[in-house]
Amino acid sequence: MQKTRSPFLVIKKSKLHGKGAFATKNIPKKTKVIEYVGEKIKRKEGDRREKLQELKAKNKKNAGVVYIFELNNNYDIDGSVVWNTAKYINHSCNPNCETDIIKNHIWIIAIKNIKKGKELTYDYGYDIDDFEKHPCKCKSKNCVGFILDKKYWKRIKKPVRKKLDQNAKIDKLRI
Repeated sequence: MQKTRSPFLVIKKSKLHGKGAFATKNIPKKTKVIEYVGEKIKRKEGDRREKLQELKAKNKKNAGVVYIFELNNNYDIDGSVVWNTAKYINHSCNPNCETDIIKNHIWIIAIKNIKKGKELTYDYGYDIDDFEKHPCKCKSKNCVGFILDKKYWKRIKKPVRKKLDQNAKIDKLRI
């Protein structure tokens, strides 16, 4: 299958995580940037593959971890396939895109005007289960320290967030 293409993005090295998607031109708010594609699988199989993807990525530096995307109550999309260019869009706690499922298609949509050259990001919205396995590297002012749906942020203890902030400051001093 041929890789998905979008006139709005190019894939290159990211400061956030491995590779990232960057705007090739100004993108107006509400633009459908790219479709998140992959193999359509049953939810149970999605759960199995998610665990497998986490295991495979455990010891790889800058490796993507999970590319399973919930499509609906019955199906997931396994976006780990080579033709899914959208899998390179990284998470951010302060995103410039969001996802929307339109007629059983997962779209990445700009939620603000995005300038040419900016990295495209969206909030992955992970559940609170095992949140510690998914540290966030976005470094935005409101970063909670984990790739976690915003509705759970208040449930993360402040000392954990404070420690993450201190570690980030130490890392900056090392550079």
